[in-house]
Amino acid sequence: MQPLAERLRPTSLDEYIGQQHLVGEGAVLRRMIESGKVSSFILWGPPGVGKTTLASIIAHQLKTPFYTLSAISSGVKDVRDVVEKARQNRFFNSASPILFIDEIHRFSKSQQDSLLGAVEQGIITLIGATTENPSFEVIRPLLSRCQVYVLKSLGRDDLLELARRAIIKDVVLKELDIELKETDALLRFSGGDARKLLNILDLLSESATKGETLVVTDELVTNRLQQNPLAYDKDGEMHYDIISAFIKSIRGSDPDGALYWLARMIEGGEDPAFIARRLVISAAEDIGLANPNALLLANAAFDVCEKIGWPEGRIPLAEATVYLATSPKSNSAYMGIGAALEEVRKSGNQPVPLHLRNAPTSLMKELGYGKEYKYAHDFEGNFVEQQFLPDALKDARFWHPQQNAAEDKLHERMRQLWGNRYD
Repeated sequence: MQPLAERLRPTSLDEYIGQQHLVGEGAVLRRMIESGKVSSFILWGPPGVGKTTLASIIAHQLKTPFYTLSAISSGVKDVRDVVEKARQNRFFNSASPILFIDEIHRFSKSQQDSLLGAVEQGIITLIGATTENPSFEVIRPLLSRCQVYVLKSLGRDDLLELARRAIIKDVVLKELDIELKETDALLRFSGGDARKLLNILDLLSESATKGETLVVTDELVTNRLQQNPLAYDKDGEMHYDIISAFIKSIRGSDPDGALYWLARMIEGGEDPAFIARRLVISAAEDIGLANPNALLLANAAFDVCEKIGWPEGRIPLAEATVYLATSPKSNSAYMGIGAALEEVRKSGNQPVPLHLRNAPTSLMKELGYGKEYKYAHDFEGNFVEQQFLPDALKDARFWHPQQNAAEDKLHERMRQLWGNRYD
């Protein structure tokens, strides 16, 4: 018999649980499906939140051929074969066949390139599913042809609704007397993942006897799963908790803590690229201008890790981890861009001062574009004081240096150049 997760897989949007921001009444995907015109898109979210189910519901509702490929086991030839089948199965004025690619982030560049023509010509409608940020993992030409929709982990109410629906509607579970007395452990082990929740219920039901009540308690769930609730799970809640502990240990200048959480991720089978990306982000966000070399080393570790592979890749990751944790810290650049973005959103598109504008035509020169611009290299010390912000914001400050040796030097230089502005 099929697992509970397969037996209970929804076949319509009305049966679909969660993601109301995408499929609720009036939401973008529901409107697209109801119109019968679906463009290519990528579903980005954690495991077990309904990416595959949503793709199959769309194909079912549009009554169009539905092809699936797994990025783990498929190559360029498989992609071309499916595209050719789709070309042959395309009927005049009908919706394009749907090609669903699970874990599209694992597709190589050449595999992704092989999709471009078919997507652009409308031979297929591509629906990709990924647990990784598409900005990093999907090539830009393909990404530009697809919308990206973010799916969220299922919340407590969604998971409880799913559990109750399984108990009432599933052909096996509805024959049993199941009482959800306690649900904390059930929800904790599920970690927002519908498939995990249903697998746990499936496991519990195997020991249930018809005619007797199966009372679901936290103790029962924990004992039946026979695992440590704190065990690392790269696809579940602990994935996010441990990467959070890792980054906070680096930010808190504790190399021992950072190495411990790095080891937990390595032992748990975490994707090395995920760890490396977070190191690069941490170097820019948390170390920043206090030690600009941190970003160079983190990026080099990322590059070396990709070149040498696993398990040796753990060594440059560990080197970068220790270096970042022991470096002085500053988030002044991070705070500065945040303040600038907030100002842009508040004050809108302020005009560029005339002296800073480009003047490629004679008309623009006549209008004064670039007329009073002072070329810094023509002046002593390669600096001359002039206004670089819009008139309405000419006295604004966004970057505020923090107290560390590197930024003290930058701060002093700005004082020498700009005087009271940087006091």
